[in-house]
Amino acid sequence: MLDAEKGSAGPLDGKKLSIGIVQARFNESVTNALANACKQELAALGVQEQNITHVLVPGALEVPCALQALAETEKFDALVALGCIIRGETYHFELVANESGAAVTRLALDYQLPIANAILTTENLEQAQVRQIDKGRDAARVAVEMAQLLATLA
Repeated sequence: MLDAEKGSAGPLDGKKLSIGIVQARFNESVTNALANACKQELAALGVQEQNITHVLVPGALEVPCALQALAETEKFDALVALGCIIRGETYHFELVANESGAAVTRLALDYQLPIANAILTTENLEQAQVRQIDKGRDAARVAVEMAQLLATLA
C-alpha cells in the first residue's frame, strides 16, 4: 500500500550481514528497478557489496526454487524475493501470485530465515512502475531488520 504507515524499526545496521537476492526476469524493466533500489538501500544500510549475492530466474514461480538453494547453503542472514506479476485476462495471475507467495512464506518458516517478499502483484504496468523503487527499498530494509531481530532471538 502506497503511503502506508510502516512505523520505525530503529537503527538498521547491515555491516555484518550476508544477503541473497533472487530476481525474476519476467517484466524485467520493473524487476531491474526493484533490484537496483534494493541493492542501493542495502549499501546505504552498510551491507558490503561482496556480501550480496544476486541471482536471476525466469519468473516468479521459479523464485522459490532459487531461494531454497540459497537457504540450503546456510551462508545468508536474509534473502529477498523480487518479481512482478501483472494481472492478465486469465486465472494465471492468481495462480502465480498465490503459489509464489505461499512458497516464499513456507521457505522462510522451514529454514527459519527471513525472506523479504517484494514480488509485486499489480493490475497493470503503471501500478508496478509506481511501486518498483519503494518496494525495492522496503525489501532491503525488511531483510536487514528481520536478520537483526532473529539474531537477538537466537
